[in-house]
Amino acid sequence: QVKLVESGGGLVQPGGSLRLSCTASGSIFNIYLRRWYRQAPGKSRELVATITSNDSTNYADDVKGRFTISRDNAKNTVYLQMNSLKPEDTAVYYCNVLRQGFNYWGQGTQVTVSS
Repeated sequence: QVKLVESGGGLVQPGGSLRLSCTASGSIFNIYLRRWYRQAPGKSRELVATITSNDSTNYADDVKGRFTISRDNAKNTVYLQMNSLKPEDTAVYYCNVLRQGFNYWGQGTQVTVSS
């Protein structure tokens, strides 16, 4: 079992920045992928960013150049740095890890971008 806890969400103005954190505990070995998803009201859940065990990264087209995913293995933590935030980035953001063919999810953290 893997437990994921997100933090760092909140209310920011357009053009502002936030850094989300996701800390894992439990069976934290043999993790294959670490990912961030988001879901806005009335929308389907969207894959935002992925980082592999070899530190290869991938991003959704609408966040490229603005968001950066990274990890700190010593702290068992994955980060999502979000810059130049737009109102359309408003959503609940979820941390996800893929381990031995099974997906584990955090509870989500709310990000609101508004004046």
